[in-house]
Amino acid sequence: MQQIISFKLLPSEAASDESIRKYISSTTGKKLSSISGFYILKKSIDARGKTVFFNLTLNAFIDEPFIERPGLTFHFKDVTHADKKVLIVGAGPAGLFAALKLIEAGIKPIIIERGKDVRARRRDLAQLNKEGVINPESNYCFGEGGAGTYSDGKLYTRSNKRGDINRILQLFVQFGAPENILYDAHPHIGTNKLPQIITAMREMIIGCGGQVFFEKKLTDFTIQETEIAFIQTGDGEKITADAYILATGHSARDIFTLLHSKNILIEAKPFALGVRVEHPQALIDSAQYHCQTRGSFLPPASYSLVQQVEEKGVFSFCMCPGGIIAPASTNPEELVVNGWSPSKRDNPFANSGMVVQVEKKDAIQCLKNSSQFNYINDDDPLLFMHFQQMVEQEAYHAGGGKFVAPAQRMQDFVSKRLSTSLPENSYLPGLKSAELNNVLPSFIYSALAGGFKAFGRKMNSGAYGNGYFTNEAIVVATESRTSSPVRIPRDSETLSHPQIKNLYPCAEGAGYAGGIVSAAMDGERIASIIEKKLFSL
Repeated sequence: MQQIISFKLLPSEAASDESIRKYISSTTGKKLSSISGFYILKKSIDARGKTVFFNLTLNAFIDEPFIERPGLTFHFKDVTHADKKVLIVGAGPAGLFAALKLIEAGIKPIIIERGKDVRARRRDLAQLNKEGVINPESNYCFGEGGAGTYSDGKLYTRSNKRGDINRILQLFVQFGAPENILYDAHPHIGTNKLPQIITAMREMIIGCGGQVFFEKKLTDFTIQETEIAFIQTGDGEKITADAYILATGHSARDIFTLLHSKNILIEAKPFALGVRVEHPQALIDSAQYHCQTRGSFLPPASYSLVQQVEEKGVFSFCMCPGGIIAPASTNPEELVVNGWSPSKRDNPFANSGMVVQVEKKDAIQCLKNSSQFNYINDDDPLLFMHFQQMVEQEAYHAGGGKFVAPAQRMQDFVSKRLSTSLPENSYLPGLKSAELNNVLPSFIYSALAGGFKAFGRKMNSGAYGNGYFTNEAIVVATESRTSSPVRIPRDSETLSHPQIKNLYPCAEGAGYAGGIVSAAMDGERIASIIEKKLFSL
């Protein structure tokens, strides 16, 4: 028989199949020899007490032959000569998963991507990190795989109502991801592994007759009545299709500006902005695991923090255990930082975005006081985008150029004291000591300062050393690409734009997703809607 069993194990026990079999035996009252095998359904860490445990739920096979974990079967068709074709703008997770879903439906996808393929993209990232030279079309945000490819591959999402999370994870496994993403509470692939998976997806799309074009940028489109007649790319090509999926990501400001210039409805969307904070990983381990040294069977510790300060929500974002801070800018003279981790999460630092929710009144006030931007009006749909640019430009100039980032030790940050030195850190372009209260908008600074002190009370390692609020931590400006500052509206039933019936705004760039898995689900959802529409005509 098969039996679903849940129990707690010490980390060393959870790492041993023999120990797990013994627990199955004692829980079921069956002999050890009658247990033919098991596979894990769910796995999570419980670090609330002084002793850290793993929570396991598994499917045990007792007195019957073991069967491997069942997987989903995907039927990708040959769409080389398909009658229907869909143009997808953007080769991030939304675009790639939409393409795969269309192929299953017998529809030919044509993907155009402004950036380069994953291998060529890596050279541009190296130049950015080592020389401070940015390619506006090929960077951490733009290129094959989207922003998530080189910023870590976190797959955790709460968006379980948007689609089938398991299907998305199974597809990742199909293309080479490790099986543990199917059961880990916070699945993660790692920047070192994700590019090969993205490459395998592209090869499948092309092998089935789909098309993928790199360094091909959407620059214009022509509307006839209520539909796009064709789009135009930077090299002058005009492309027609039965439907158009806009999956350009949260940083495609030129797309937002293009839509606005054509009087296409877009909306200002509130987002969060702040800094990236880095601690020694050993410090986070000691605080979270209540120990002096993390055991070999425990992964590097993470955290999730939230605090209300002066009626502002302050919260951690995209936490990277054993990670690296990277320059995630898309334009010269605008500084953005983000974080990523390799699959083993074995770097000596832990970093996380620490951000504050930005409201309309905040952005309006800051822009009115700025000499950099000509303030237009309170209803400008690009309001938050301009605010975002303003802060990024301030951070760039405070760093002195070449994407050197302004930074401060955490306690110095709160005390408005210039740090006389900065600790060893992971940010390759380099850091410059600066008073960040003069770089960040005052409401952002004030909320963060209060948040850091509150988080220190929440995450205090007591006898084992400093907690979260310590001068061993550095604060780096600025973390500003948490989500899109613009929403592209769509009809609640057809998911098309309310003005353009064959245009489908999708995922993060349209303001409808927040991460790899939710973007992938939104891409599949759009593809399914298009399938129904095209085959009902």
